Amino acid sequence: MTGKKELLVIEDLHAAVEGNEILRGVDLTIHEGELHALMGPNGSGKSTLAKIVAGHPAYAVTKGSIRYRGEDLLGLEVDERARKGLFLAFQYPSEIPGVTIAQFLRHAKSARTGEDISVLDFYDDLKVAMQKLDVDEKFAERFVNDGFSGGEKKRNEILQMAMLKPNLALLDETDSGLDIDALKIVSDGVNTLHREREHLGVLIITHYQRILNYIQPDFVHVMVDGKIVRSGDRELATHLETEGYESMRGQLTAAGS
Repeated sequence: MTGKKELLVIEDLHAAVEGNEILRGVDLTIHEGELHALMGPNGSGKSTLAKIVAGHPAYAVTKGSIRYRGEDLLGLEVDERARKGLFLAFQYPSEIPGVTIAQFLRHAKSARTGEDISVLDFYDDLKVAMQKLDVDEKFAERFVNDGFSGGEKKRNEILQMAMLKPNLALLDETDSGLDIDALKIVSDGVNTLHREREHLGVLIITHYQRILNYIQPDFVHVMVDGKIVRSGDRELATHLETEGYESMRGQLTAAGS
């Protein structure tokens, strides 16, 4: 027993898109302050799970439940989930030419808090967040992801996370396309925010073990063919690096799936 409150509880979750079943009975519990890693091969359902938790309308939940801080999450619209402190960092963040990062973040923060934040207060908060994450202040005047490198896009996601102060952050393949230097920068940002907010829950979705060299998860889960087939500590990620995912697929078959 962790003694911490349950933040996200997923039970027997089944989901489909365009009639094709993708999730086939997912169970996952994240407590406040915990950092979880969800690993698995392409097409296993990892990103689908994140999108469903965030409220993507293309996916239909056919069975099971998701509770967030004790509340039925499936009964909430996408914007309601975000306002209640749920954050999704996208694998492929969209470009928004003509809108600066500062403008975007001010509107997002106002929507999150439900308050009209003064320009001075906002920029004070933004300056603190950028210093904390070692981000140049000029970064905030660039258009959102317009012409950004992969590392800059992911750094922008972490800056959003710092400003919006979520209770639960879902990081969907944050390490995708990053070179080693960018990976370290993004990982440092995640670690900084997780240390600062002791109740923040984080779910990192990834194919590879390499980001876990810099971010130390409390729990690692392996998803194969729409189900979590094994959970453990970070040593499980090391095992996957040497044994691959096929060793886990046999467990799914043995379970009668």
